[in-house]
Amino acid sequence: MFAASWQLTEHRLKNMKMKTQYVCSNCGSVSIKWLGKCPDCGKWNTFAEEAYPAKNASQRQLLSGASHPERIDEINTAEHLRITTKIDEFDRVLGGGIVPGSVTLLGGAPGIGKSTLLLQVSEGVSNYGTVLYVSGEESPRQIKMRADRLGACPENLYILSEVSLENIIIRAGELAPSLIIIDSIQTIFKSGIESAPGSVTQIRECAASLVRLAKSTEASLIIVGHVTKDGNIAGPRLLEHLVDTVIYFEGEQLQNFRIIKPVKNRFGSTDEAGIFEMTSSGLQSIKNPSGYFLAGRGEEVSGSVIAPVIEGSRAILIEIQALVTKSYYGIPTRRVNGIDPNRLSLILAVLEKRAGIQISPYDVYVNVVAGMELEEPAVDLGIAAAVLSSYSDKPFGINSTIFGEIGLGGEIRSVSYADKRIIEAERLGFEKIWIPYRNFSSIPAKASKNKIKPLVNIKELLHGVF
Repeated sequence: MFAASWQLTEHRLKNMKMKTQYVCSNCGSVSIKWLGKCPDCGKWNTFAEEAYPAKNASQRQLLSGASHPERIDEINTAEHLRITTKIDEFDRVLGGGIVPGSVTLLGGAPGIGKSTLLLQVSEGVSNYGTVLYVSGEESPRQIKMRADRLGACPENLYILSEVSLENIIIRAGELAPSLIIIDSIQTIFKSGIESAPGSVTQIRECAASLVRLAKSTEASLIIVGHVTKDGNIAGPRLLEHLVDTVIYFEGEQLQNFRIIKPVKNRFGSTDEAGIFEMTSSGLQSIKNPSGYFLAGRGEEVSGSVIAPVIEGSRAILIEIQALVTKSYYGIPTRRVNGIDPNRLSLILAVLEKRAGIQISPYDVYVNVVAGMELEEPAVDLGIAAAVLSSYSDKPFGINSTIFGEIGLGGEIRSVSYADKRIIEAERLGFEKIWIPYRNFSSIPAKASKNKIKPLVNIKELLHGVF
C-alpha cells in the first residue's frame, strides 16, 4: 500500500514544472536569489542553486499520508519493549536498546568503523526480526566479505545495494523488517528532485521520507551520516531535528580506541558514552576503561600524572604526560594532543603568575595517552601537575591521582562527580587522591579519608608535592 502510493506520487511529480532556488549547505536556509553570506547561520559562500517542483507544497501533502487526531486520554503511553543488540556499550548509549519505530542518526569520519559496528548491531537485532541493510557505497559482495570476517552472517539479515529512495521503500514494504539501516544518507536520491545525491535538498527530503516510513511501520531506522572537516554531520541541521537520537562515533584511525557519544536522545540520557576497542574480529566493548587506558604504563617517571575524568556517567582514569625542555629558539613551542591548546596557555600563565614558575623560556609538550580528547575543566590540576613534575624533574607518584579546576587567581575550584572519581581511584588501588578543598564534603562514606589530600590553591600543589 505504501509502495503503491509512492508510484502514484512519482507519476505526478514527473508532470510538475521545475523551479530553482538557492539553499545554504550549512543550515538549509532557502533563498530565491544567491547570497554571499547566509542570513541565518552567518556562513559565507554556502548557497548553491538547486531545482525543485513548482508544486512543492502539494507534493508534500501527497507524501505526508493520512493521519487523524487522537484524544490525549486515549493515547497509549506504555513504553515499547526495547530491542537489545547484545553490544553492551551500544545499548548503554541508547538507554537500554533500540526502541521500535525510532530513528537514529550515526555520524563518524570515514574509516572509523561505522559499517563494522552496524553489521554487529544487525547480527544482534536479527534474533528479534528481519534486518534490511541498505548500502549505497558498497556492493553485497563487499559487505558479505566484511561480515565473514566479523562472523556476522545471520539468516535474517538482508543486503540491498540501492540508492533510489522509492526502490528502498518498496523493498522495505516487501520484507517488513524490524530494523532498516541506511549507509549512507548522502548516497540516497529521490526522483523528482533535480539536485544531486548528497545535496541539502536531497538529504532533507530523503531523510523526511525515511522517518515517515519508520513511524508508520514501527520499523527502527539507523541512518549513517558522513561528517565534515569540522566534525559535524554533513547536510542541513534539520537532519538532526528530524531524528530521535543522534550519536557520534569518534576515535583515531591509528588507535584501537573508539567511543560513541550521544548528543540527542529522546528515549534515554545524553550523559552516557560507549567505549570500544577495534580488533581484527570487530568492535569489542571495553568493560573496564580505566584498566584499558592504564595498561602498558611504564615505570615512575617525571611528567606522568593520572587524572580521573568523566565520560558519560562513568569515571575513567587516564594518563596525562608533559615534557618541559629548554627552548633554543626565540619563541617557545607549545604542542598539545588531546586537550585545548588555549587551556594549556591559561594554565601555564597561572603557574607563572601565581606560583612563581618561570615557564616562559621553556618548550612545553602535553599528551593524553590513547588518543582521548579531554574537554572538562576537572583535568586542569592533572595538566598542571604533569607540567610541574617535568619542570622539576620529580615524579608525581605512581600511586597518586589528582583532579580539580584551576581559577585565574590560582585557586582550586570544585568539580562535579567528585565521589565517582574518588571511588574509581580507590578501586584501582591509588593511595593518594588530590582533590579540591571544596569537594572535601562530597567524599563518599566508604572512602578512606586518609588517602584524600585537599588543595586550596596552586601553591599548595607546588610546595606539597614538588
